[in-house]
Amino acid sequence: MPLLKSLKLISLTLALGASLLSSSVNAEESKEKPKVLIFDVNETLLDLTSMRASIGEALGGREDLLPLWFSTMLHNSLVDTVTGDYHDFGQIGVASLAMVANNNNIKITNEQAKTAIVTPLLSLPPHSDVKDGLAKLKAQGYKLVSLTNSSNKGVKTQFENAGLLSYFDARYSIEDIKIYKPDLRAYEWVLKKLNVAPNEAMMIAAHGWDVAGAKQAGLQTTFIARPGKALYPLAKKPDHVVKDLHELAALLK
Repeated sequence: MPLLKSLKLISLTLALGASLLSSSVNAEESKEKPKVLIFDVNETLLDLTSMRASIGEALGGREDLLPLWFSTMLHNSLVDTVTGDYHDFGQIGVASLAMVANNNNIKITNEQAKTAIVTPLLSLPPHSDVKDGLAKLKAQGYKLVSLTNSSNKGVKTQFENAGLLSYFDARYSIEDIKIYKPDLRAYEWVLKKLNVAPNEAMMIAAHGWDVAGAKQAGLQTTFIARPGKALYPLAKKPDHVVKDLHELAALLK
């Protein structure tokens, strides 16, 4: 009798395991593809490494300080959001470069900071996979839009210079609401503009903080693991992690 009970228990356990596995697979298969793909811009689509020379020159040859400048700019944008004292991304970029210079005992004028940032930032080249990847996604029937912390005029100029305007159905800037990503209200705002539910949209970014915010707001998310970029370990995991847009296009085919 004990042996019979053991066999029955094993049988029930195996059946339950198979059922749970089947449910998991079916849930994954039944997950709807997004109706719209929302792209971050700087570093996700456009390659910021070309700014090393201009930033380095302004900082007395310290090209290694480019990542610190960019992270300081993001930090200060959130200070603006939390305090309600909005400045556009260009202004924050110049102020942040001055802060980095000061903290590293480097003398820099406001004009030097502007020269190092404004023109190069507006002329960033796209990553090598971007145009072909966007073309594939567009051919697959996806609606492509961008959501950026940069100004409306700034991102339009960036897209014009990078040859990306024709790939996108719309461009959205937090300038219109003066609330920087990753504040959840930024993602909720763009969802309303697009008239889609959170799970019908996918945020695609090379920044762990951006996919973390979008995921918390209920969107599907994809992290593009550009060199030097990492996910925030304490945030909810993104739905997908890819190396480039070619991989994303294959995933969403």
